[in-house]
Amino acid sequence: MGLLTIIRKNRMKEKEMRILFLGLDNAGKTTIIKKLNNEDINSVSPTLGFNIKSFVHRKYTLNIWDVGGQRTLRPYWRNYFEQTDGLVWVVDSGDRMRMNDCREELHSLLLEDRLAGASLLIFANKRDLQGSMDDSQIQDGLDLPSIKTHHWKILSCSAVTGENLVQGLDWVVDDVARRLYYSSTAS
Repeated sequence: MGLLTIIRKNRMKEKEMRILFLGLDNAGKTTIIKKLNNEDINSVSPTLGFNIKSFVHRKYTLNIWDVGGQRTLRPYWRNYFEQTDGLVWVVDSGDRMRMNDCREELHSLLLEDRLAGASLLIFANKRDLQGSMDDSQIQDGLDLPSIKTHHWKILSCSAVTGENLVQGLDWVVDDVARRLYYSSTAS
C-alpha cells in the first residue's frame, strides 16, 4: 500500500504546473485569476504579498501564484521563482505612463536563472477600456521581439469581461505541456 501511494502521488505530480502571475500594481492580475476561477470580481483589493490558487484546467492541476506588483514588493518577486513552469506577465493596456517601468521589470525578470525556459504569456489587460494600447503598441513598448530566451505570446484580454482569459491559459498550459510532458494537451 505504501508503494502504491507513492506511485499515485508521483502520477498526480506529473500533471501539475506552477504558473506565476506578475506585473505592475493595478494591472489586473488578481482580477484575472478570480475571473478564471469563477469568483466574484467586484471586491478585489491590492495584493499585499501573494495569493495561491489551485484549480484543474483540462487535465492539469495549475498552482497559480499571484504576487503583488507594488514597487516595494518587486524586490521580493525572486522568492517565488523556484520551479516556475509558466510566467504570465499582466500589463495594463491603458497605462502608457508606466510602460517603460513595465518593460524594465519584465526584462530584468527574464534574466533570472530560475525562470529560464519558462513559457511567457503577456496578457494585455483592460483592452475593453477606451484609449487602451493595442497589441502592437504593447509589443513595441515592451520590446518583445528582443526576447529570445523564452517562448512568448501576447494576447489582449479583459479581466472584467473574461475575453481571451481561457485562451491565454490554454496557450500557457499547451506550451508548458509540450516542454515538460512532451505531449499535446488536447482533450
